[in-house]
Parts: sequence; C-alpha cells; structure tokens
Amino acid sequence: MSHVPAATRTLRVLRFLASQPDPVALDRIARACDLPRSTAYHLVNAMIAEGFVVHLDDERRYGLGVAAFEVGSGFARQAPLQRIARRPLADLVDTTGYGGHLAVLHGRDVLYVIEERAPGRPPLVTDVGVRLPAHLTASGRAILMALPSSQVRALYPDRAAFVDRLGTGPTSLSGLRSVLSEARQRGYAVEDGEVSAGLSSVAAPVLDHNAHPVAAVALTFAHGTAPDTVAVAVQDTATALSKRLGG
Repeated sequence: MSHVPAATRTLRVLRFLASQPDPVALDRIARACDLPRSTAYHLVNAMIAEGFVVHLDDERRYGLGVAAFEVGSGFARQAPLQRIARRPLADLVDTTGYGGHLAVLHGRDVLYVIEERAPGRPPLVTDVGVRLPAHLTASGRAILMALPSSQVRALYPDRAAFVDRLGTGPTSLSGLRSVLSEARQRGYAVEDGEVSAGLSSVAAPVLDHNAHPVAAVALTFAHGTAPDTVAVAVQDTATALSKRLGG
C-alpha cells in the first residue's frame, strides 16, 4: 500500500498531460498536479523510462509518449463502453417495454452501437451501425446539450450543416441552441416524429470523468404512449453508466 500514493500521483500527471493540447513545462505539471517540483521531476522521468512520457529537450517540455497512445488504442479495441452498457440497457428495456439503444457522436451524426429491441415492438431505424443526423435525434441532442457551446458552434458553422430528414427539426444554430437549452432545463432530450413519423424518443447523456458526453442512452416508443416515468428511467440508466465511467 505504500506505493499507492505514488501511483495516484503518476496517474494524475498522465491525466493532466492528456488534457493538454501541447507538451508542457515541468513547473506547470507540478502546479497543476499539486506536486513538489522534485517529485514531479522523478515521476515524469519514471514515466519516460516506461514510454508514457517524452521529453522535448529543445523546448524543455513534456508530452505523452507512445505507451500512452497504446493504452488509448487498447481502450478502443476493448470497447468497454459497450460492454458496460449492454446489461443496464437490457434492464431498461425489460422494465419499460420500449426499444432502447446506445449511441455515440460521430461528426454531426450519431452512430448507434447497441440496440435492445423490446418484445412485440416493431424494429426501429436505430439498428447497430446506423448513422442519423445528431440534431434531429434525441440521442444526438442529449450529447450535444452536454458539449461546450463553442464545440456545438464548430460542428454547425452554417445552415448547410443542418441535414433535413422529414421537414422538421432545427435548421439553424439559433434553433438548435433553443432545442438544447430546453433539453438542459429538463435534464433529458426529446424527439417527436423528426426521425420516424409516429415515433418519439427520450435520451440522456453518459458522462465520463471529465463530464464530457461519451454517449447517450435512449428509449423509442409510439407517439403519446409513454408515461413520464420513462424519462426518469432513462436518466437513471445514464447516470449509473456515468458513475461506472467515473463521471
């Protein structure tokens, strides 16, 4: 157990470096991670020896090494989000009786990575691997509402970015901001007939340890058939997944 504080400090340094757009000086690492300069120096040198950090001699700065990239690649290969979410999503569908799915943001689209079909319900367009415009879907809106406004603006720079599907939904950044503002006030996003006529969806974001939306949990049902408790159930599932991810 005597090594645990050192491990915690090392991970703190690694997380800080991963959050920076460019390599940083040692003094900045020490301040950000609340470490004595000598401790930060020994930690980064140990991480350099293992390949997690590189030292740019000319700039006197430190950045992430190849080993850190390999860890990130391993995360993607193992798809832990899908593994963690599959059982809670199935439980949500079993409890409510409505079809559910997990989606992630891919550019201006949402990509559906898990679908749980409710028994006796018709198949949905949100099958695994399908992409739909994020601004029209409850899942996409749930993710967008948790993003910084600057990032939303970058995704939707002009009206050409707003793809039309059924002639409904926001067609401008101001319109989208209004939809997202309402979703934030509710705590969940909704969509009614904007993806498939006669169907509605409710979605909530899944947040990681940085409060960044990594996915959304959603339920889809025939218009006007779901009770108010459905939104609460979706939020509870999203919150549980967020906690599993450190959010």
